[in-house]
Amino acid sequence: MTYGKFAYLYDELMKDVPYVKWVELVKVHVSKYHPNGKGLLDLACGTGELSVKFAEEGFDVTGVDLSEDMLMVAQAKAANKGINVQFYQQNMAELEGLGQFDVIGIFCDSLNYLQSEQDVKNTFSRVYKHLDDQGLFIFDVHSIHKMMQIFMNQTFALSDEEISYIWHSYQGEHPNSVEHDLSFFVLDHGSGQYERYDELHFQRTFPIDTYVNWLKDTGFEVLEVTADFEAVSPKTQSERIFFTCRKL
Repeated sequence: MTYGKFAYLYDELMKDVPYVKWVELVKVHVSKYHPNGKGLLDLACGTGELSVKFAEEGFDVTGVDLSEDMLMVAQAKAANKGINVQFYQQNMAELEGLGQFDVIGIFCDSLNYLQSEQDVKNTFSRVYKHLDDQGLFIFDVHSIHKMMQIFMNQTFALSDEEISYIWHSYQGEHPNSVEHDLSFFVLDHGSGQYERYDELHFQRTFPIDTYVNWLKDTGFEVLEVTADFEAVSPKTQSERIFFTCRKL
């Protein structure tokens, strides 16, 4: 799965995403658990929206993404704001050579794009190796409820003057997985006509206990498991699950 044209539409389509809530969550946990410094690795950073916001909050940020197109958008965004963020193209399941960090995050359910159990385990292992002792690993995933009850066999649509889309979600190959079939219609101001772009995105999640066991097997201390940006335990209807872990 690649992002292609979607990388250049992403910020417009995601303009209502509450990025500030991720920033505040990280700040709260840094204040609470006191890692040694403010070096932050933003894995699957996408167009760099969170990377830039973290840098504006005083973190020393490095961003990593698999998509070259996403990184081009991210680099331009940081440069336009005069913000120093280093960006690298890597697969988070094969992360290497970036040094040590005080905080590593995988935000906006990006971990759900990994297609196998082994990829998730490899990512946890690579994160562990890139964290300083007492460093924090913070990530969020879609709940099984969201995958199977909200996404599954649903169609979502947006009709706007500049960008419209039709988004079909259906059962993926694996348990608790969804494939998102996306068609975008983007206005070409030169011709006055709409261009169509199609992409297929895959997401997969796992039970909370499975993530916790994999984290502990990697060597992490699991500090908190919460839901939906609140300091509360996940419930049956929770949609987004947050994990806060520490390297011992």
